[in-house]
Amino acid sequence: MRNKPVQDARHSNASASRVYSRDNVARYSERAHQRQRGKRIRRVVLVTLLGLIACVGTAAGLWFNRVVGNLNNASIITDNLLATLVDTNVTREPFYMLLLGTDGRPGEETYRADSIILARVDPTEKKVALISIPRDTKIDYNGSTMKINAAHSYGGAEGMVEAVNQLCGVEISHYAEINFEGMKSLIDAVGGIDINATDGVDDPEHLEITIEPGWQHMDGATALTYARARYQYADGDYTRMRHQRQVLSALADKLLNEMDVTNIMGIIESLSNMVVTDLSPQDIVSLVTAMRGMDTDEIWSANLPSWAGEDTYIDGQSYVFVHEAELAAMMERVDAGEDPQGPQTMGTGGEGQGATTGDLANNSSDDWAYGMATTGSSEEAGTESEEVPTETE
Repeated sequence: MRNKPVQDARHSNASASRVYSRDNVARYSERAHQRQRGKRIRRVVLVTLLGLIACVGTAAGLWFNRVVGNLNNASIITDNLLATLVDTNVTREPFYMLLLGTDGRPGEETYRADSIILARVDPTEKKVALISIPRDTKIDYNGSTMKINAAHSYGGAEGMVEAVNQLCGVEISHYAEINFEGMKSLIDAVGGIDINATDGVDDPEHLEITIEPGWQHMDGATALTYARARYQYADGDYTRMRHQRQVLSALADKLLNEMDVTNIMGIIESLSNMVVTDLSPQDIVSLVTAMRGMDTDEIWSANLPSWAGEDTYIDGQSYVFVHEAELAAMMERVDAGEDPQGPQTMGTGGEGQGATTGDLANNSSDDWAYGMATTGSSEEAGTESEEVPTETE
């Protein structure tokens, strides 16, 4: 076995002399200090980044909790209400939702349901039906005869859901309510809505804003005025309900087809200050995403088959009575995802009587009240809307 060559001692000593010279010791010492400073800087940067992430995460968590707390206001969205609602997947199956407009004001604990709309939403087909329920509709609730909006005073949101479930033979999955001020603010928050005012509004005794007929861009106050007007029209509250469905259709168009999707969280934050609902922010984002692109002029529109007159008074109070057989037949069509073929004013509805919110924008209150309205369904059937004598409420 060969011996390994022995390193030249002189060469080794010379190298060591150069490596460990005083100059090199100073240089290596400086480099060591630089490495330590670099480590300290990296640690500071890392800790700072982690702190920022923690702060952002905490802020996001606080924002989310605040939004959820506002949306799901526990004084309205109670455990009893949640137990009454039927669970559904808002993006994969049709569901019923109760939409309430109230006359409540900030700080008030008692208020009335001024607008009652049952919506059937089919996210897979991008179809919606809006069924208005007159607020004076006669119901039996907990053994007492009352107007349906009184169920809200007696039983809150849960009472309204139970009353509408029983009246229409449905199972409601979701609930939302908004007051007058909230509706104004919501419409302003999305930049206003475009709507055809089929009827002018000129009622200084009850409303402050005057509206001229025709297509126009409405701010929140103007849209709310349009949705509340009723005294000057031949069929009173039925015109008011048609106007409300028009406003909802225009608002849906703004949210689904014109809204900047990058601002959806800002819209939800604004929404949380105006609307109370059982839906979570995730549900709202998912539903808006699923329904984007729908033609809101094709939203089906109807009110309950009903009438009011001299024969609908009980103990001196005027009620709206329901045509029960016609309502049951209409709700069968709604439940099947079909055209409700329901009335847009007093009457029973039926074949050829269907209408969409687009049809509402093409006929005046007199057209509906006196049987002269034309719709896509009536044109196909070769008929006009049924004329039903009405009286202003």
